[in-house]
Amino acid sequence: MRPDVPPLIDALLDPARYPHPVDRVDLLQTHGAWVLLAGERAYKIKKPVALTFMDFSTLDRRRSACAAEMRVNGRFAPVDQSARIYLAALPITGTPQTPVIGGDPSQAIEWAVQMRRFPETDRLDHVAARGELTLPMLQALARHVADFQATAAVADADSPWGRPDDVAGFARDNLGSLRETLSDTEDLRLVGALSDWTEAMLRQLGPTLQQRRAEGRVREGHGDLHLANLLRLEDGVVAFDAIEFNDALRWIDMASDIAFTWMDLWHMGQVGLANVLLSEWLDASGDVSAPVVLPFFAVYRALVRAKVAGIRWRQLDAGSDLAGQALEAARSYLRLASRLAGLPPDAPTPCLVITHGLSGSGKTWASTRWLAAQADGRAIRLRSDVERKRLHGLAALAASGSGLNTGLYSAQAHGDTYASLRSRTAELLGQGWRVMVDAAFLRQHERQAFADLARTQDVPFAILACEAPVETLRERIRARQAAGSDASEATLAVLEQQLGWSEPLTDIERACTLPQ
Repeated sequence: MRPDVPPLIDALLDPARYPHPVDRVDLLQTHGAWVLLAGERAYKIKKPVALTFMDFSTLDRRRSACAAEMRVNGRFAPVDQSARIYLAALPITGTPQTPVIGGDPSQAIEWAVQMRRFPETDRLDHVAARGELTLPMLQALARHVADFQATAAVADADSPWGRPDDVAGFARDNLGSLRETLSDTEDLRLVGALSDWTEAMLRQLGPTLQQRRAEGRVREGHGDLHLANLLRLEDGVVAFDAIEFNDALRWIDMASDIAFTWMDLWHMGQVGLANVLLSEWLDASGDVSAPVVLPFFAVYRALVRAKVAGIRWRQLDAGSDLAGQALEAARSYLRLASRLAGLPPDAPTPCLVITHGLSGSGKTWASTRWLAAQADGRAIRLRSDVERKRLHGLAALAASGSGLNTGLYSAQAHGDTYASLRSRTAELLGQGWRVMVDAAFLRQHERQAFADLARTQDVPFAILACEAPVETLRERIRARQAAGSDASEATLAVLEQQLGWSEPLTDIERACTLPQ
């Protein structure tokens, strides 16, 4: 018997114990579970541990945790049920030396979550490490997160979840642990600076966090949405391994979930893709106030990782390679937290860029690539097609049913949309974001209003001008209408109208256009 595992786990290393073909069994361990990789299936068995944030100390608790894991993760299952990851919560019967997977639940000696195995190489942390993350993949991930959040249970007013005091408690716990764990002067200086920043942000954001909770932004989310818990699956991305063992870590502000993924992309050196993820998620979720709190939650998530790495460093043999790696991981997350907080010398440099072009000229394509190229600062895109629908209570991809110059496309609605874009842009610039406004901006006075805003905010201003032959514009609009997968509802009639009253860029405006 292997000395590092109990008799039951040792017995389950025998391929003959499984009710399906198995050539070999591999064992993985976490602080809370054994995971047995057996053929086309994986079996996750909870360890009988009792920690401050996790209690699997009794068989009944482990049974309940397996059932909870099935329920919590079932929310992320792909539409194609044949591709789902979580299959069943199964009893293990028999004896520890001769276990049987399945059987009468009343005779269970243990419980396991049965999962479909997937290639570890398809986890997004591995995909990112190979440099294989793509823009469509991040766009699909953003929609996946927004979709499951849209249907997630909402914390009611009497629930104990997501209150500002609870958020503050979790943030302070990270910093307290780091102060106890680390000893280097520079490490502690960073912890001190981040502690001061966190306290200032808690004072500033308290009312906003409370307002977001009142608006239903605290929901039963994932709780651990980093890249290693996201899987590339055919043409999409699916989340798995949500937190089932601690309700307080799962019932959280929706911005906290997406902030974990956003932060992890920064950590993997994929800042541009983080910009794309965030902007696509904002479009899909309609969560206008999220950018206010997102940097705070991203710093919190980075400090969680720093804390865990610091604890692991203390547990390992001093001077070993593993200990050195753990210490460097803790320090790298501290540096990232400082960067995300915008602490000197990493203070963000906001700017304002607008697009200009007829329908079908490639504005969204070009603005997406602008986002992906912003590797040295926080960047967000606002789209007029999305904002127009949001102001009228519609989702980004919903059909408005409006005709030419009517409904959402009346002169009044057009003016309201640009006014809202300008107001939101001013707020984002004030928060230190780089802002791309993706709209037609065919009239000079509309462009001038945003140029004036940039001057008032004392930030650089530029125009991303997009052009294409008219027949190409028509072909793109026909294809977009047929696909029905974009927020734009521009028709050929809209294009013909635009051709009649579009005002070309002035010489002054052309002097501040970006190269493509």
